[in-house]
Amino acid sequence: MLQTIYRLLIELTNGRWTSAMLHKFAKSKSSKIIVPSFAKTYKINQDEMEKSIEEYESLHQFFIRNLKAGSRTVDEEPLSVVSPVDSVIEDIGEIEADKTIKVKGKVYSISEMLGNDEAMTRYEQGTYMIFYLSPSHYHQIHSPVAGNVVNQWTLGKKSYPVNKMGLKYGNYPLSKNFRKITEIRHDSGMMAVIKVGAMFVNSIETTHAGTSLEKGEQMAYFTFGSTVVLLFEKGTVNLLPNITAPYPIKYGERIGTRNGQG
Repeated sequence: MLQTIYRLLIELTNGRWTSAMLHKFAKSKSSKIIVPSFAKTYKINQDEMEKSIEEYESLHQFFIRNLKAGSRTVDEEPLSVVSPVDSVIEDIGEIEADKTIKVKGKVYSISEMLGNDEAMTRYEQGTYMIFYLSPSHYHQIHSPVAGNVVNQWTLGKKSYPVNKMGLKYGNYPLSKNFRKITEIRHDSGMMAVIKVGAMFVNSIETTHAGTSLEKGEQMAYFTFGSTVVLLFEKGTVNLLPNITAPYPIKYGERIGTRNGQG
């Protein structure tokens, strides 16, 4: 019953027109007036922002803000894999032999999540990690490894919440929401970075040009809350044993180590 009510409320408030109106307002100069209250409500650390709060001309500009130089440090160990975002790691696990993962009691098909059977076969019995970004987080996305972009594609149309309630009661948001997928070939194998849009605004903007990525290099940004799913090929990465969900983390911090040269 609770699941039915939850889905109904989301359907009523996540339509084409309500999403478009919110998107338009967030990019308008009129939204500037709510930036200070937004920052206060979500306890955003203004000391690490690139600009002072008065310089942001809209809620959108504030939400996709950059950080002041030196606010984050990217782990320099050559084989390290780093967090792509400021977030809470909500789940970690192994991709089952039937190419599924279980998140908050729901079974997700990697095939449906990726929408690409060739890519799906690469990650069978590999490792997955789910990073949830709330409105309080810095919303730029960075590369977890140094490597080359070998494939990118976009799936889905609407987006539903990707918070704990959304993952538990929503309509499989990780595999149905609007999402942009990037596959990266690194020295130990392949990985996929799945950027999942959140409720109301399907905005995932790619900021990186070219195919070569440095570890920690900016790739894209989200508008409003969102989620990143990382998929690693089997045997290519060892995650740090002290990371157990839920686990708060900042981009650039080490999450694991690659298994040498691929």
